[in-house]
Amino acid sequence: MTLDELRARCRAVNLDILGAFHPKPDDLAPEGCGTLVLLGPNEPGFWDAFTASPEWRDDAADPMDRWSLRVISDLAQQLHATALFPFGGPPYQPFFRWALASGHAWQSPVSLLVHAEAGLMVSYRGALALPDQLKLPPPCARPCDSCAVEPCLTACPSGALTAAGYDVPKCHDHLDTPAGRTQLTKGCNVRRACPLSQSYGRVEEQSAYHMSIFHKGAAT
Repeated sequence: MTLDELRARCRAVNLDILGAFHPKPDDLAPEGCGTLVLLGPNEPGFWDAFTASPEWRDDAADPMDRWSLRVISDLAQQLHATALFPFGGPPYQPFFRWALASGHAWQSPVSLLVHAEAGLMVSYRGALALPDQLKLPPPCARPCDSCAVEPCLTACPSGALTAAGYDVPKCHDHLDTPAGRTQLTKGCNVRRACPLSQSYGRVEEQSAYHMSIFHKGAAT
């Protein structure tokens, strides 16, 4: 199987390949993994497909995690691969480390991962550990290196997320104010400010859903 053939299989179930690499022993991949493939939403269109799924309609907890578990596990079974997920721990799989190893994601000026196509909207729903070594494209250039404005550094209205780090309690405090309503309905200002994020195709409804989970988690 080629990487393009695998991408077509993933897109058929509303996922896309957000990076892949050949793991070394210190990458903490499963034993016997020849290629580790990182998967995320296939944009645009992912949100419409997800909200039509049984996981969204059944009104139970964690619908997106359950959707990811079902869809990626089925894909893994078809491909004789191992399905891996960023949830379900502890212990948790090292997705941040794997993203950096893929050569398609980097640490941004505000420390969040920035992806070659998704920008600061990058979201990993899971990964496939394949036994074969697929032929992979060369690593991309880090987009932040050619971003003259770096709007992510000044986009946070509360000053909670900057080059100095992420003050999570300060962020939640801001979201509780009338001024924070825009971020709850449209998504994080910093993530939206990235030029790559703006061309990625994520719909506001999906960003609002993620923000509601993030802020509800702090409240509970």
